[in-house]
Amino acid sequence: MPSRVPATLLFFLASILAMVAAETIPDPIFSDRFEFQPLFEDCPDCPTMVLIPAGTFTQGSPASEPQSSSSERPQRTVSVPAFAMGQTPVTFAQWDQCVADNGCTRNPSDNGWGRGDRPVIAINWNDAQEYVTWLSVKTGQNYRLPSESEWEYATRAGTTGRFNTGDCITADQANFQATFPPQGCPAGVFPGQTLPVGSFEPNAFGLYDTHGNVFEWVQDCWNADYDGAPTDGTAWMTGDDCSSAVGRGGAWGSFGFRLRSAYRTPGSRTLNSTSFGFRVARSVDL
Repeated sequence: MPSRVPATLLFFLASILAMVAAETIPDPIFSDRFEFQPLFEDCPDCPTMVLIPAGTFTQGSPASEPQSSSSERPQRTVSVPAFAMGQTPVTFAQWDQCVADNGCTRNPSDNGWGRGDRPVIAINWNDAQEYVTWLSVKTGQNYRLPSESEWEYATRAGTTGRFNTGDCITADQANFQATFPPQGCPAGVFPGQTLPVGSFEPNAFGLYDTHGNVFEWVQDCWNADYDGAPTDGTAWMTGDDCSSAVGRGGAWGSFGFRLRSAYRTPGSRTLNSTSFGFRVARSVDL
């Protein structure tokens, strides 16, 4: 699993210099929050975590965003407290440790693509809850799935475009079905399987694979839109369908528009799909 602090820092600095050169900061209410965040692990087998600073952002997409959906609206301002986020999706190696410790019951197939540092797949929402419970007991810390607001806030990392890479994303920036790229973006190759985590550049917070590779479960119940959604960064645990949760980020087999920062899709909590994995979050006291 990558822990390339110097490379991430260089990427972060390059991103900031580019914005300064263009005399643009992505989101004025977020501009004072750009500072490199430290990495940490709570145990040798634990995911590497990135400290995400508190901040305020606009969640969702405007109606003018190409290929957007009414489920991503109405846009609203959300204030997110500081928390920690997994640097990558949970890998097979990390999941297999939970199985070996009898903390996780499912032993999913890798679909012939390889285990190790590839993201664990065919994990449903309930399985992910077993993992965060095991990790919490193991470390004495409060591990959980991120809320939908935390996920989008961390994925955007201060950006307001369709992707944290700008208004386009390509096969050089994420793993997806790039033969069907986002509207107005160039086509590319389609690997047809997951890739090892950290195969592409991270976002400005140092998070890898926030677009593509696997859809990531978040904590929230599925709601058809954001009408009445929390604005404090917490998970929305009531509403239209709490037998379904929300998947974020797009996957290895997704068309390009599904990788958008605002894209969201429902999935039964018992869904086991090669397109679904997850990323952990952890509460912090600052």
